[in-house]
Amino acid sequence: QVQLVESGGGSVQAGGSLRLSCRASGSVSGCMGWFRQAPGKEREAVAGIYLGRNSTYITTPVRGRFTISEDKGKNTVHLQMNSLKPEDTAIYYCAADGYCAGNYMSHSFTYWGQGTQVTVSS
Repeated sequence: QVQLVESGGGSVQAGGSLRLSCRASGSVSGCMGWFRQAPGKEREAVAGIYLGRNSTYITTPVRGRFTISEDKGKNTVHLQMNSLKPEDTAIYYCAADGYCAGNYMSHSFTYWGQGTQVTVSS
């Protein structure tokens, strides 16, 4: 069973930056990325990268502020979050073995991390 290990969450002030990382304990394929869920809201896809293809998905509210990258061949992805806003506050979940491309990211991923809290204060 593949496990996803997340790191990098925390608390920052608005305008600050955080970098989330996610490493899979075994081999994964397809899309690997991040979802988030704020209190009282539905889970939403944030960013995904199709491993080995340099194809990425970034949701509109964070486009231009967040970037996703991978360490090729290491089943590891990073989410660089800049210019953070209070509305980015949520639990961020890493997911792997799914599908993403262009303007679409599926919610059907095989593996999920336990989540890491990101809190942005105004």
